[in-house]
Amino acid sequence: MATGFMESSPSSAAPHAKPITSDGLDLETIYTKVRAYTESLCEPLATEDYVIQSMPDASPVKWHLAHTNWFFETFLLTEYLDAYLPFHPQFNFLFNSYYNAVGPRWPRTQRGLLSRPSVAEIYRYRAYVDEHVAALLRSPLARNGEDVATRVVLGLNHEQQHQELILTDLKHALAANPLHPIYREALPENGNPPPGKWLAFSERLAWIGHDGFSFAFDNESPRHRVFLNGFRLASRLVTNAEYRMFLIDGGYERPEFWLSEGWASREANGWTAPLYWEKEDGDWSVVTLAGLRPLNPAEPVCHVSYYEADAFARWAGARLPTEAEWEIAAADVPVAGHFLEGGRFQPASAPAAEDQGPPYQLYGDVWQ
Repeated sequence: MATGFMESSPSSAAPHAKPITSDGLDLETIYTKVRAYTESLCEPLATEDYVIQSMPDASPVKWHLAHTNWFFETFLLTEYLDAYLPFHPQFNFLFNSYYNAVGPRWPRTQRGLLSRPSVAEIYRYRAYVDEHVAALLRSPLARNGEDVATRVVLGLNHEQQHQELILTDLKHALAANPLHPIYREALPENGNPPPGKWLAFSERLAWIGHDGFSFAFDNESPRHRVFLNGFRLASRLVTNAEYRMFLIDGGYERPEFWLSEGWASREANGWTAPLYWEKEDGDWSVVTLAGLRPLNPAEPVCHVSYYEADAFARWAGARLPTEAEWEIAAADVPVAGHFLEGGRFQPASAPAAEDQGPPYQLYGDVWQ
């Protein structure tokens, strides 16, 4: 039996951004919109907030701003704009991430050491690239070829990934501050989750993977067939209240629910609850981008590792769904949910108004 518990990254905090495609869109307009939204996410920040790297797997906000810019400079402007001069000769080294074919790069674990270039210079770098991308998109090359449009759409979807990372990495940094800084005030709660039930899916031979239409990342291909046994999936995400019962029943002290490697990770990292949960005087609170607030039992649980999700599912007498099972369950449900653009930077209790599930909450609230 597959549980509706969907895995979230240990640092996930923000809804997904809606994917961008080139279908029927003016690329210069949508490019400008996405780039401006990235910078709007930084409006509440002090200069000091841009440079924090709170753990090796996180990056400073300033680095995200520069890296997304580097992506357009390296893979679009250098390739397609004649006589383009890079903004700075060393930025290719500083802001490459894992693109080995492009050349050497500054170590990821040391991104927080880069006090220079300054935040102001990074914004000048972005303005410089934006100016040249606009010139390219108005050129005959962009109007008459698919290659430029394909690169722009890839770069925009890549930038949207980093919009999410700006918030998740910032949340991890702010959570370490005992002052519990508020990035932005929370939106009002939107109701209660629907009653949970099991949805049955029959045994079948099915196609999964990218169908060849609109945008996709390369790891979503090739489309291929899989055989699925019959399974059942929960109709919505697991709530904080349901996960809290796992804690009350000693789930973090009972190795029989955990994979061997998961139990070793729990012990090595001292896990006793999901990341950002804090207990004081018997009551749970949670660190959010709106500061520290009481745990809402109706919200979907998030900030758990794969091992915690697996242990919870085993405790509940179920298991996690496979990738193929999730994709088949989601195939006929329209893409709708609480996305990044809505400004709800914490999972919502109730599905979005346009969510046409069940299953509900497939998109937006947590990383699945």
